[in-house]
Amino acid sequence: MEIYRLPARTDNYIYVLYNPADSTAAVVDPADAPPVLKKLNELGATLVTIFNTHHHNDHVGGNRQLLERFPEAQVYGGAQDQGRIPGQQHFLGQGDRVQFADRTGEVFFVPGHTRGHIAYYFTPAADGEPGDLFPGDTLFAGGCGKLFEGTAEQMAISLGKLRQLPDQTRVWCGHEYTLNNLKFAVSVDGGNEELRSRLKTVTTARQQNQPTVPSLLAEEKATNPFLRWDSPALQSVARSQDPVTVFARIREMKDRF
Repeated sequence: MEIYRLPARTDNYIYVLYNPADSTAAVVDPADAPPVLKKLNELGATLVTIFNTHHHNDHVGGNRQLLERFPEAQVYGGAQDQGRIPGQQHFLGQGDRVQFADRTGEVFFVPGHTRGHIAYYFTPAADGEPGDLFPGDTLFAGGCGKLFEGTAEQMAISLGKLRQLPDQTRVWCGHEYTLNNLKFAVSVDGGNEELRSRLKTVTTARQQNQPTVPSLLAEEKATNPFLRWDSPALQSVARSQDPVTVFARIREMKDRF
């Protein structure tokens, strides 16, 4: 399975998954159809699957146009997003499985950003290779999504599920928010040398208009404050050792940043 990252709108990423064995493709969170159609044309591929993580328009906005072009394509999304994702035919929950090319995707129910949000984790194709996580707007490089429809407790539990995946997992998140996320992270975790080094690297990359996605989950565990509620430094900032309280207070600080 080949993965192509397509920039869209101001800062969205759409992901096209391609199976060269039979020239079929899937797309994750098509904000808009034109960049997807262009890539499919370049590949000579037939779209067979749309994987949506949640119902927000900047993740499902291209569904209808893609289905007009590929009416047989199957649309997957969370069970609790029924009626909110255009063309949805499959309603997924925690522990469900999806298949594309030679890869099996495990579904995680990760409410918080929205009430019906799911993530897809495609297990490695072979030993020694990385898995691929498509977390939508639940987990970002250096950050996490805002709590639009869920609670801090729900989001902390959701992120805890993703944090348990293997360190070498590639994280293909929904937006290019990394630089601003890391600027905030340094403001609450300034003694973290790995974080400070990452900020320098990302600053240079963005100055050169280079993408910062995917990241590795190991990097997120070491530098993303929203996966580090058990860090003494962040517990000190939050004035609590309770995981949900630490997460909630750091999230509130990010909202004001």
